[in-house]
Amino acid sequence: MSGMNLATSLAFAEIAPISTTLNESLFNVWTGLLAFLWYVLVAIAMWMVFAKAGWPGILALIPIVNVVILVKIAGYSGWMSLLYLIPIVNIVFSIIVAMKVGAAFGKGAAWSFFLLWLIAFIGYFILGFGDAKYTKPVKP
Repeated sequence: MSGMNLATSLAFAEIAPISTTLNESLFNVWTGLLAFLWYVLVAIAMWMVFAKAGWPGILALIPIVNVVILVKIAGYSGWMSLLYLIPIVNIVFSIIVAMKVGAAFGKGAAWSFFLLWLIAFIGYFILGFGDAKYTKPVKP
């Protein structure tokens, strides 16, 4: 610290707290409300998808359980949802689950990739409130 002693550097740190202003600008009340609204809308869409697949729709409201049920709708064991905890594997597995869920509702691979993986918010609304019918995937 050429030319600065500890007292000067501490005084400078008290004048310009960078992390506090960043936290105030990124994580304010509006961000929290927007995140809550997003969660509620996705839960409503998934509720309808779960109901079409024969599962109780209320399970879409429980954060980890909804992922397990979605994996089961895709035709995999609920234990396979643990793959979401492994970095890189979770991305690949989420694409596979999106493809399988889309196929179970009669949708193609491109539709499933774009509307159930990239823009899942819209895709689940289309599946849940549209005329898509669920067909249970056949296990090999």
